[in-house]
Amino acid sequence: MAKLLYLVLDGMADSIADKKTSLEIAHKPGLDYVAEHGICGLMYPISKGVAPESDAAVISILSYDPHRYYTGRGPLEALGANMRFKEEIEVAFRANFATVVPQTLKIIDRRAGRGLKTEEAKELAKAIDGLRLKYNSYAKVKATVGHRAVVIIGSEFYKLSPMVDNSDPAYGRKGFISVAVKHYSPYIRQVKPLEETLEAKITAEIVNEFTRKTVEILDKHPVNIERRKRGLLPANVILLRDAGNKLPKATPLPEKFNVKFALLAEMPVELGIGRAFGAYVEEVPLPTGNPKKDYKVRLEKTLKLLRNFNIVYVHLKGPDEPGHDGNLELKKRKIEEIDKYFVRPFLKNISKEIAVMITADHATPPSAKAHTGDPVPVTIMHYKLKPDNVKKLTEKECAKGALGIIGHGWELLPKVLKLLQAK
Repeated sequence: MAKLLYLVLDGMADSIADKKTSLEIAHKPGLDYVAEHGICGLMYPISKGVAPESDAAVISILSYDPHRYYTGRGPLEALGANMRFKEEIEVAFRANFATVVPQTLKIIDRRAGRGLKTEEAKELAKAIDGLRLKYNSYAKVKATVGHRAVVIIGSEFYKLSPMVDNSDPAYGRKGFISVAVKHYSPYIRQVKPLEETLEAKITAEIVNEFTRKTVEILDKHPVNIERRKRGLLPANVILLRDAGNKLPKATPLPEKFNVKFALLAEMPVELGIGRAFGAYVEEVPLPTGNPKKDYKVRLEKTLKLLRNFNIVYVHLKGPDEPGHDGNLELKKRKIEEIDKYFVRPFLKNISKEIAVMITADHATPPSAKAHTGDPVPVTIMHYKLKPDNVKKLTEKECAKGALGIIGHGWELLPKVLKLLQAK
């Protein structure tokens, strides 16, 4: 089988209904080269109409149906952040430091203005790590990247349940899968149990107490006092979502496809997914703000991995955040940076024996400022595959490609590997 670079650009896609998408206005000769010399299509990362979070989407495009294998984002974030997590005893949550009006819990910004430095977040996390709560319970808190964090709730005497709502109103829950909510009230959600059990009721009460106590502690923290002096939003609460109390159990990727499988990423959730599903995981440093330097590191590690592994999944974060912020121009620029500093140099450094597949884990259109259920473009290039008539990697062009429309993300990798093996 040909070796495969599986390149995922986080949130790269926009809505096919947009007048102009980020991919259409970006100058990206490397990405377009792959599309022109490959076969293209569209893919729904989970299913048509589902606006997925990144974790469920990544699990899906790695070939696992999240309805069967997904157990909540919290445990994956905990695993990616190297936190100790007692399965089926503790409940783990993905968390955001956010800004609220303390008296009313009205949310001013779900991400504290996106300007929270990781060092600041770590200081804030220390202030609430180990917090004691009702029912002889406790909270373990770890800051990860920027405004992001992981919170683990446990009790010394009671069994807890992951079947509780999110305190973050921007996401609802369908089973263990969180989905973006288009229109929501800008207040911290009072967490309620999602099932009629004592465990869920107790867990919901603990989470609501955690929220109240974190506001009391964080609002007066020196980090936030200093942030206010500088005209910045305080990070005075933690929003919780995506509870889970166990990790996915599935056939590991190397065993499933009979290959050596590696995953390269920078964010805890992708790192956790790679570990949970048995891939060799290569962690890269967080972006420094210098794209030339950052993508050079990622490129060198990718090329090294391809010497030793059959499939190398590379997750690049760039385009997603500008999509959430509604910044079309910046999202365009992030795509161009990946093209200039990663894709084009990669294409110059590989033999024709290496197959290249490029897609996104979900759409994050600046027009929506959120993940949407739109399909994402896919292209796969290998010298044995006869190119179709698509010339550019865009949503509308890829809709015309020979791959057609792939209804579920978990169908993509098996389909592509079958194509490569058949040739």
